Amino acid sequence: MKRLFDVAVAATALVALAPLLLIVGIAVAATSSGGALFRQTRVGLHGRHFTLLKFRSMTVKNGAENGDFDAGDRTRVTPIGRLLRRSKLDELPQLWNILVGDMSFVGPRPEVPRWTEVHPDRWQRVLTVRPGLTDPASLEFRNEEELLANADDPEALYRDVILPRKLELSEGYLRTRTLGKDVLLILRTLGALPERSTGSHGSDRRD
Repeated sequence: MKRLFDVAVAATALVALAPLLLIVGIAVAATSSGGALFRQTRVGLHGRHFTLLKFRSMTVKNGAENGDFDAGDRTRVTPIGRLLRRSKLDELPQLWNILVGDMSFVGPRPEVPRWTEVHPDRWQRVLTVRPGLTDPASLEFRNEEELLANADDPEALYRDVILPRKLELSEGYLRTRTLGKDVLLILRTLGALPERSTGSHGSDRRD
């Protein structure tokens, strides 16, 4: 049922949003180098690598596609990128990742290979499901970029504090997940329901 839901909603959204996707893609390509789409290797179901898609919101940096950690660096964000990030429109290409089976609408946010080598036993459990566009950790860490930007050692903060908490939330999601709860998480992500956690959507900013 979850996979049928993902395919049906992703296909419908891609068709309905096709004009918007085209306009955003043209705008990004016209205002920044490197093309409209940013591609990065992430780790998915059962440890399989896949290419995550986003609209490009930062200037090109060698190695970023492989997960180089550039935590909280806002100097590379383009003017249109700031708008895309605030509106979450940069995430829309992941509808394709959902349609083809790389991702689900709800599931643990996919990490770059480097960070799945930290706490490998916990990641092995988390990666028994498809990664998602949103999850409880995305809701709690909506201000992750700001936290990392203000940290003296962003990598240490991510490795020692944020990542373990994300894994804890992902493990909790796995124990209690249902299709109904997934729909509720989607609605909360869209802002349709009041927040009950310490944050809301959108922390995945290592591009």
